[in-house]
Amino acid sequence: MNEPSVPGDDRRDTTMAQPSQPTPDQDAPPRLRRPDRHRVITQPRTWDDLVPDDHLVRTIWTLVQRWDLTLFLQAIRARGRRPGRAATDPRLLLALWLYAATQGIGCGRKLDRLCTESDPYRWLRGGVSVNYHTLNDFRVDHEEALDDLLTQMLAVLIEAGVVSVGRIAQDGTRIRANAGTNSFQEGETLEKHLRAAREHLEEIKQAAADPKLSAQQEAARERAARERQQRLEQALAELEEVKRAKAQQKDKPSKDHPPRASSTDPEARMMRMPDGGTRPAYNLELAADCGSRAIVGVATTNAGSDAGQDQPMRDQVEARADEAVAEQLLDGGFCRLESIERAAVEEVVISMPVPEPRKAGVDRYAPKPTDSAAVAEWRQRMGTDAAKGVYKQRSSTIETINGELKTYRGLVPLLVRGLRKVQCAALWSALAYNIVHFAPYLLEG
Repeated sequence: MNEPSVPGDDRRDTTMAQPSQPTPDQDAPPRLRRPDRHRVITQPRTWDDLVPDDHLVRTIWTLVQRWDLTLFLQAIRARGRRPGRAATDPRLLLALWLYAATQGIGCGRKLDRLCTESDPYRWLRGGVSVNYHTLNDFRVDHEEALDDLLTQMLAVLIEAGVVSVGRIAQDGTRIRANAGTNSFQEGETLEKHLRAAREHLEEIKQAAADPKLSAQQEAARERAARERQQRLEQALAELEEVKRAKAQQKDKPSKDHPPRASSTDPEARMMRMPDGGTRPAYNLELAADCGSRAIVGVATTNAGSDAGQDQPMRDQVEARADEAVAEQLLDGGFCRLESIERAAVEEVVISMPVPEPRKAGVDRYAPKPTDSAAVAEWRQRMGTDAAKGVYKQRSSTIETINGELKTYRGLVPLLVRGLRKVQCAALWSALAYNIVHFAPYLLEG
């Protein structure tokens, strides 16, 4: 029996003794946790378990299921019992690109990679295989169908009372084209390149089959030569458009420069960019509802100026919304007196800054003797505090949308060429923007 300890007693209670701590061995290697990738794991789950119930990708898939995709389905040739491989469901491809645009992705190869690496894209696929050729072709082959989707989207938002096109703001923004500055050549150089391209194509056609190349590689080489010849032919045709545009310029330094066209993207034009430099670009015109900030119109041009783009956008918005535009807010780049007069005939109020007079001491808001009644009213109205207050809505509406599409919705950098394909890229971004900001209303419609 153990005796109780007494103060001052040197004896220790052996029953309460603590184990001694091991002395660290300074020469021993550290103990680390290392991955064991050969260990068998079991994770039974379905494709539906890959994303949570409130994930954005589920919202996009629900919306795609509701839309009328007749225009997408018309392009599919396989029908009924006819032989042939089944086509990939346009709903899947549409949902993949819409979700990619909401994440700022506009590259088919990157989307192809994400379809195997990222759970939201794998969830959308549900085991259906895709490749970047299919993805890229779908992205640019359905301009009319994408435009119709924007119309369907606006119909739901207008019916819900969220969007109105009574007052819209419009702005043009330059998008860097997928072409190099050195690709812009004068007519003589383009003709020389075209002759060389034609000779190269004939040599490929007449040459004996290269044993080192497969039939697929031979066909690809011939297709590349043929497409280069077609681009050069189109560049020469576009050169005439450039000449006509230069003839209409007034007092611009570029008027005296020889006309040039791009051999890689013939429809692109050299434009002044926001940083003051001049580079190949397209001009994207966007219109938005000032109240809700929803995108209601999208148009791509290769005109270097916004002047004259107000009426085409107004017509587009009215046709899309089946509602008349009462007010249109524009920046100074749209300023054409003819546009103001035409808008007055259509009973549309234009809010646009009056240019600074060239002579000092002249009241910019005072009507001129040569002004029509519509122009004189515009000058006087823009000098009032009420008109200036309304005009402030333009920059806070459309300028922020431009920035969001370029920064977060996959609009730039452009990886496609030609007006039609650039318009498709802009529509994808506009659709993604509206989904991100108005998904609850779209789901209720």
